[in-house]
Amino acid sequence: MPSRKPKADRARMVSDVPLHLTRAEQVDRLDGGTFDMIVVGGGVTGAYTAMDAAQRGYKVALLEKDDFASGTSSKSSKMIHGGLRYIEQGNLPLVRHSLLERQRLRKNARHLVQRLPFLFPVLSEDGVFDRRLAAGFESLLWTYDLAGGWREGVLHQKLTQNEVLSHCPTFRAEHLESGFMYYDARADDARLTLALARTAAFHGATVLNGARVSDVIREGGKVRGVAVDVGDREVRASAGVVILATGVWLRDWTGAGKDVDAPSIRPAKGVHIAVPWSKIRNDCTVTIPVPGRNRRATITRWGDTSYLGTTDEDYDGDLDDVNCNREEMDFLLDGARSALNIDIAPEEVLGSTGGCRPLVAPPGGKTIEVKRNHEIRIDPDGLVTVVGGKLTTSRHMAEQTVDAAQRVLGQRRRCQTKSAYLLGSAGYDAEATVASGGLAAHLGERYGTEARFVTDILAADPSLGKPVVDGLPYLEAEVVYSARHELARSVDDILSRRTRARMMARDASAAAAARVGELLMKELDLPATEIEAQVAGYVKQTAHERAVLMGEK
Repeated sequence: MPSRKPKADRARMVSDVPLHLTRAEQVDRLDGGTFDMIVVGGGVTGAYTAMDAAQRGYKVALLEKDDFASGTSSKSSKMIHGGLRYIEQGNLPLVRHSLLERQRLRKNARHLVQRLPFLFPVLSEDGVFDRRLAAGFESLLWTYDLAGGWREGVLHQKLTQNEVLSHCPTFRAEHLESGFMYYDARADDARLTLALARTAAFHGATVLNGARVSDVIREGGKVRGVAVDVGDREVRASAGVVILATGVWLRDWTGAGKDVDAPSIRPAKGVHIAVPWSKIRNDCTVTIPVPGRNRRATITRWGDTSYLGTTDEDYDGDLDDVNCNREEMDFLLDGARSALNIDIAPEEVLGSTGGCRPLVAPPGGKTIEVKRNHEIRIDPDGLVTVVGGKLTTSRHMAEQTVDAAQRVLGQRRRCQTKSAYLLGSAGYDAEATVASGGLAAHLGERYGTEARFVTDILAADPSLGKPVVDGLPYLEAEVVYSARHELARSVDDILSRRTRARMMARDASAAAAARVGELLMKELDLPATEIEAQVAGYVKQTAHERAVLMGEK
C-alpha cells in the first residue's frame, strides 16, 4: 500500500498552475496498472468515492463509460437540500443528515453550491396544500429549520400576498393569499461531479471518461481487476478492490459473480424543461401545484432561463435514451399555467432533460413514496456495490463506500472529506465575486479560484472572447480550457456538461456544434473526419430530443 498523504490544506488547494489532464496520460496510467481501488461509474457518487479514497492515500482509478455526470448526475433538479417531503414521509433522520451535508457542500464547493430561496404560495383553491393547513405547514417548516435548516443562517419567513408577488409577479393574484419562504441550496450538478473527479486527480487518482468496463476480472474466486474498452483497444488493470457506482445502470449490468443476488433497482424517471425566464420572472425557486396530481412542481431561475420540473415515474426503457416526452412536457406546462398568469407554447420550450433516479426498492406503489436511502454491499468475492441515495448525501455515501472497500483490503484509514475543499473552492469569495458582476461573476460561479486560468487563455488570445452559443454567456475560451484541463473529448461533452447550453438553448447549441468542433480539433489534434462525425452526431441527438419532446416520435 502507498504511504498516506497529508491532509490537503487551503494553501495547497490554490495552485498557480492549472491541473493538466490528458486522455493519453490517463490511459497509459491505467493500462497494466495496479491500484488499491478501482471505481466504476463517473457520476457524483463514484467521483466522490474516488476523491475520498485518493485523499486517504490509496492508489485509485475512476472509470466512466461515457462522460463524467453524463447519466443521472447531470439531469437532477440541481437542488442540494434536506427535502421537505422526507419529513412528510416521516424520514426525519435523512432530513437532518441531508441538511448537514448541504452545509458541508456549501463550504467545500462554495463556488458551485449557492443559497436558494424556496417559495411556497398559499392559494385559496387548488394550492400545494389546503389553505386551512397553512398553520400545519408552518410547523413543518419549523421542524425543517430545527433539523438543520438554521445552518444556512436564516429561518423561514411568512410572506404577504404582495411579498409573494415581488418574488414572482406572474402568480395569479385572484387565488393568492400569502406564502412561505425557506432556504436551501442549488448546484450545477454536472460541474460539481466534474470538480470531484478533477479533485480526485489532484490527489493522485487516475480519472478517465470514455472508458467502459467490459468485465470484472476474478482469480481464485476473488475480484482482482477490470477489463476496460478505451475506444481504440482494451486494457486491463489490477485492483485490491473494485467498486461499482453505476447508479441505475446496475439494473442492466451488475458485474456480480455467479449465484450472487444483486440489489433490486427501480429506475424512476424525472424530467425538466427550460423556458424563457421572461415568461416567469421569478427570483427564487417557486413551488406550484399540479392540478389533478398529488404532487408539486418547482420553477428555478438559471440565468435567463427558468427550469421547470419534475416528474417521478417508473421507467423500464433504454437507460441510454431517456428524454422528456410530449405528455410530460404538457403536464409541467399545465401546472405552470394553472398557478401563474402566463401562456407558454410548447414551441417556446428552450430545452429539456430526462434522467432516472436509482431507487433501491422492489416494484409496487408510487416511486415518489420510496425513501431515498442508499445501499452498500460487499459480495463474497470482494466486489463492492453502492447504489441509491441522492445528490445531497453523495459525500456521506462515498465515505461509507470507501469504509466498506477498506474492509476488503484489511485497511483502516480515516475519511478526510468532511472539510476537504474541491478545486476552485479554497479561498473563493462568493459574495465579492458575484457583486462584481459580468465576466468575473460568470466565471467565478463555474470555476471559482480557477477562473484565472480561463482568463489567462483569453488574455493570450482575445479572439476567444466570443460567445460559443448565441444568447448564452459561455465563451470560446472555456471550450479551450475544458479541452486542456477538464478531459472534454467531444462536442457533446462541451455543450451538454462543461457548459449547460444543450439544456438552456438546445437548438442554438446545435447551431454552435461546428464551431465547438473546430476548437476541439485544434486543441486535441483530432482528425477532421472524427470532428465531422461528432458534430453530425450532436445535431442528430438534439433533433431526436426535440422530436420526442414535441410528440413527433
